[in-house]
Amino acid sequence: MTEEKVILVNEKDEPIGLMPKIEAHEKALLHRAFSVFVLNDKNEIMLQQRAHHKYHSPLLWTNTCCSHQREGENNIQAGSRRLQEEMGFTTELKELFSFIYKAPFDNGLTEHELDHVMIGYYNEVPQINPDEVENWKWMTIEAVKEDMELHPEIYTVWFKIIFDKFYHYLEAHKV
Repeated sequence: MTEEKVILVNEKDEPIGLMPKIEAHEKALLHRAFSVFVLNDKNEIMLQQRAHHKYHSPLLWTNTCCSHQREGENNIQAGSRRLQEEMGFTTELKELFSFIYKAPFDNGLTEHELDHVMIGYYNEVPQINPDEVENWKWMTIEAVKEDMELHPEIYTVWFKIIFDKFYHYLEAHKV
């Protein structure tokens, strides 16, 4: 299997090179990423719990899926690919916004991403990939916000950052 590479970008999201994913996280270099939020008809978010054997943030809860675009892949294609790989389904995705964040992990790696946040809608049961996902659940947006304040330690570092941006985006826009 070939080593996964990320697309290094500048602050305008212009590609400036490729680098192995681990190296980019070790060096905290800015790279392109995406985060997908899938909601159902009840306005609940599908959350995933990361698999227990993940090299960082195992068993923590996070958004429906997130990852990195591959060279030649647009944001929607990347989101759809990863949604299928992790959660076992696809749905139409719409990009909402993008922003830059930096989040260090306890293991010495750092996420420094220009993150493209997307939304999709789905009402079925996912067919989770146990290599990627330990568990999943639906939660209302308000319940996630409240639970994150009470139990921040059970959520990924990036989800806490991205969820806040997503929450305020939904407050300001009709999606």
